[in-house]
Amino acid sequence: MTLRDALRAAAEDVRAHTDRVPKVALVLGSGLGAFADTLEDAVVVPYEQIRGIPQAKVAGHAGNLVIGRKEGVECVAMQGRNHLYEGHSPDDVVFGLRLMIHLGAEYVLITNAAGGIGADLEVGDLMVITDQINLTGQNPLIGPNDDELGPRFVDMTQTYDLELAGLAEKSAEELGFAMKHGVYVGVLGPSYETPAEIRYFQQIGGGSVGMSTVLEVIAARHMGARILGISCITNKASGLGDEETLTHEEVQENAAEARGRFVSLLGGILAKLA
Repeated sequence: MTLRDALRAAAEDVRAHTDRVPKVALVLGSGLGAFADTLEDAVVVPYEQIRGIPQAKVAGHAGNLVIGRKEGVECVAMQGRNHLYEGHSPDDVVFGLRLMIHLGAEYVLITNAAGGIGADLEVGDLMVITDQINLTGQNPLIGPNDDELGPRFVDMTQTYDLELAGLAEKSAEELGFAMKHGVYVGVLGPSYETPAEIRYFQQIGGGSVGMSTVLEVIAARHMGARILGISCITNKASGLGDEETLTHEEVQENAAEARGRFVSLLGGILAKLA
């Protein structure tokens, strides 16, 4: 089955539940999936009912596709994502995002829980992703290209949309806080980085680090979507904080503490897109 055929089959599964056409696609990272619970008139489709999307198995990733309305904007949200470190292929990792764009989404708001590398980043900060460094060693565009989905060679010069970043800045200002900025470093995982690796990431310009996002963004660019990326800083990266050890439970707890501000920020951005 070709990628286009797989997307059509998955879209049929979703449209068996609803025929609504989303404008905005949201990918919600660890501990941030609660935003989907705020969508109005929501239709929830578990991944297990959609052909082509593997089950989300990481704690903090519910594993649902949610279609609903927020601030007058039709949205489709992934509550949880799949990761390379679970053994998934790059194609599987990005399939859910490709599906949301195939369903009609023109804008992608992609989020993650990340470790803070930049000196100005503190736990709880929200960081606009200005660019990315893909250190996973993988790329979802390897293999035959379908020219109807996107070009063989994708320009990544302006990966993240400046206008959408401006909407995030303005929304944060209206809520009384300032967005931080930085380059997201995507790594394979699942082990956390060593202090030596973090020092290297600092030298190459990294602002935050995590185990997702970079492949999804490449796929979204391939399909022509406009992209806003936001990292929720849930811990200081290895060797930079006071913690002797890093745990996924800590990441989830700190993401939960930032949830209210995060939900308000996304609501403000969607209101401006409306």
